[in-house]
Formats: sequence, C-alpha cells, structure tokens
Amino acid sequence: MRTEPLRVALLGCGVVGSEVARLMTANAADLAARVGAPLELVGIAVRRPNRQREIPGVGAELFTTDAEGLVKRADVDLVVEVIGGIEPSRSLILAALESGKSVVSANKALLAEDGGTLYQAAERHGADLYYEAAVAGAIPLLRPLRESLVGDRVRRVLGIVNGTTNFILDRMDTTGAGFTEALEEATALGYAEADPTADVEGFDAAAKAAILAGLAFHTRVTASDVYREGITEVTAADIASAKAMGSVVKLLAICEVDQEAKKVSARVHPAMIPRSHPLAGVREAYNAVFIESESAGQLMFYGPGAGGSPTASAVLGDLVAVARNKVTGSRGPGESAYAGLTVRPVGEARTRYHISLDVDDKPGVLSAVAGIFAEQDVSIATVRQSGRGLDAQLVIVTHLAPDAALTATVARLRALDIVRDVSSVMRVESD
Repeated sequence: MRTEPLRVALLGCGVVGSEVARLMTANAADLAARVGAPLELVGIAVRRPNRQREIPGVGAELFTTDAEGLVKRADVDLVVEVIGGIEPSRSLILAALESGKSVVSANKALLAEDGGTLYQAAERHGADLYYEAAVAGAIPLLRPLRESLVGDRVRRVLGIVNGTTNFILDRMDTTGAGFTEALEEATALGYAEADPTADVEGFDAAAKAAILAGLAFHTRVTASDVYREGITEVTAADIASAKAMGSVVKLLAICEVDQEAKKVSARVHPAMIPRSHPLAGVREAYNAVFIESESAGQLMFYGPGAGGSPTASAVLGDLVAVARNKVTGSRGPGESAYAGLTVRPVGEARTRYHISLDVDDKPGVLSAVAGIFAEQDVSIATVRQSGRGLDAQLVIVTHLAPDAALTATVARLRALDIVRDVSSVMRVESD
C-alpha cells in the first residue's frame, strides 16, 4: 500500500459535511485499505469558522473561510463539495478540476444546470467528477447507470426521488391529514426545510430527473428541460379519488426515450399509481427508482434518499473510487452525451388522466362530456357515475393520449355549463 497520503479538501461542513469528516476520521484505517493509500483531511471550508462543531478527531485548525485558497493548494489531491447551490460551488469545482484535482459533489442543482461545463473541465484536465450523492442519497443509482448498465439500452426511469414530498403524500393517504398539516409534521421531524419550496414545488425532483435522464439516455438534459409540477395543489379530494380506484398519489420523476423519434422526455408531477405497484408501498421519506432496460429488464433501487449519514455514505463511496483512480493513474467515466437526442415537450408525452367532475343531475350530461373527449380525440378507458342532485359526479379515466390533448380537454370541460366543478385532475401511471 502507498504510504504517502492522498490529501482531501472538504467544502462545507453542514449536516452532510460534518458526517463526511467524522466518517473519514473514524474509518480511516478501513478507507486506507480500500483505497490503497491513506486519506488525510487537510482543510474544511466553512462560512462561520468560530461556530461550535464537535467532530471527533477534527481539530479547529482545519477550518477556513478561504474556500478558493483551499481548493487551489498545491498539496491538495481531491476535493469534496457539499455546499450546494450554484455559486460559489461552480467556481470552486471548476478551480479544482482545472488544477487536475478530482471532485466528489452532492450538488444536484449545479449538475442539473451546468453539468456539461463541469464534465468538460474534468476531461480537459484529466480529473474525475463523481456525484452519486446528488440523487437518492445512499441508494447506489448513478453508478449503475454510468457503469453497470453502460452495455445495455435503458428505456425508462420511473421513481420517487424526493423524501419530503413522499412523506407528506404518505401522511395524507394514511392519516387523512391535509397538505398543510402533513407539511407541518414533516418540518417538525426534520424532513422539510424551513423554506420547503424546492421540495414541495418539485424543483429538487426536477434536478434529479435531469441527471437521471442525461445518464440513462446519453443526452445532455438540464433542469429547465424537465416539466415540473409540485404537490401543493394535491387535495383531499385527489387522495380520496385515488383510494376509490385502488391507487395512491406519489410525486414521480419519469424519464423516457423514444428511439424511433430520437427524443427523450423528463417530467416530474403527482400521479396516481395502483396500490399493487411496488412504488405504492414506498413509505415516509424513502426513495425508490425503477430502471427498465432492454436486456436487464426491470430493476428497482430502494433506500433512504436523504439525511446526513446516508448521503455521507454515498459521498465516501465516490471518494474511495476517485482516490483509487488517483493511486492507479486511471480515470472513471466522463460525460456520455453522444446520443444528442432532442428533449420532447410535455405536450407531446402520452399520458393518462383521472378526472372527477361535479355535474348537473339531468339527462344528457354523460353524452355532452363524452363529446368533449371525442372532439380532442381522447379515448375514455372507464367512466363512473355516482350521487344524485348536488352530489352528482362523473369520474373518468382516459386511455393514453398526448398530454396537450388532455389539457385541452380539461379546459373545455371547465367551460361546460353542466359541469359545476372539476374537483380532481391527476395523471395516472399504471405501468
């Protein structure tokens, strides 16, 4: 084993960073044996160096506010970035890569916005860029896409990639809580941030979907390419409608490829899935992702999608990998965007809708509603009539149709005099 240590700079020492530092110290002997050389933590960049931090084996002298100076130090071999956000993370990672230092990052927002620039810098300067912790926490997901399945052809990626929203929707389903009440519980338990916008509006999941789509389909996909809906508009009526048809509501990331049309699609939105589907049983703050490929078939990855220890586990896995490459003089996989497929707008995606209508209780209502669907060339899979008088209701599930046609159908239904309210509109995923 090489006796000269590989020197590591850590950017950020919050929930994840402090756990990375702790595990590097506590597991130093095991990590050295796995890498083939000792790993030495030589600096930790923070915003508040005087803040009380109790990390066994990590002295106060390691903390600095000069992040740029730390990554540019000539004696630093590897850089771990767990700051998050776009800047200064992008500038710091680029500075590290441009000086030939391999980088491990957990920064989904940056990778989804400008991963191509980072990949290019890594390629030019012979460095590695690893980021397993950017999607689904501790779940080994990106490495299988980058390496294990590289000889296969992935067709679809479908999953729950945000633990906060899964916890909220699970509580709404199992306890009858409303969205606000479930969010308050998630915040109290530490699953939701003080400002939960990134989670509940789907921004976090959209960034992860962009990364997954890019890796799966060898095409550069950014967060702005991903159609996004959050869960703030999911109501008790939606949850009740899902229960009535034996389904549950989940916030799904869905990435698909159409090889014939040479297009990919990536979308994040709430959807009803049958309770028999394995994803329906993913409870609380857990994540799970299905990958469908030509040869391997269906693969499911499941586990904790967030938290200090799970995320640090993924970071350290990447750190061992890039350190091994440094020891052997090799490199890991770079960007694979050779396919260069076009990103399909959501209006062209073929989806199913579940629509609940409060309607007038009189003859001709069903035929009038069916006529609207026919106008948009949308086929109805099932229809259920219930109630009388002011409780009269139609519940309709469509066959697959272009999303634009389904959206237009809902707009036309809202304009009908005989429709008192469109009480629930939700996409349906049955596969």
